[in-house]
Amino acid sequence: MVDIREQSPLTLAFVGDAVYSLMIREYLATDKRYNINKLHHLTVCYVSAHGQMQALGIIENMLTEEEKNIIKRGHNSSKASVAKHATVEEYRSSTGFECLMGYLELTGQNDRLKEIVDYIIANFKIEE
Repeated sequence: MVDIREQSPLTLAFVGDAVYSLMIREYLATDKRYNINKLHHLTVCYVSAHGQMQALGIIENMLTEEEKNIIKRGHNSSKASVAKHATVEEYRSSTGFECLMGYLELTGQNDRLKEIVDYIIANFKIEE
């Protein structure tokens, strides 16, 4: 078995992307009755590179040193190419954010993961 602390940051981000997306979708699906187009729009606000960079800003003051180091590993391991709707900084920040989400999931820190995502949801500003 692989020691998660030694796993590639991009692998952690791969898992973190899925975990965060699912948590946001579950929240939105149970928050109110939205039509599918609104659900998609709101989900994109949270899970896009821009949204994840915003989320990272929201949680930065509540992170432990270990969590900050995980984010830094993800931020620094991003590829040079970026998605068409993201700046390089948004892409790198979102990779660091996803890396943290994946790390928390794979190390079984479910309470901490939920605490962080709940805090993001409570403080996230939707840009219409």
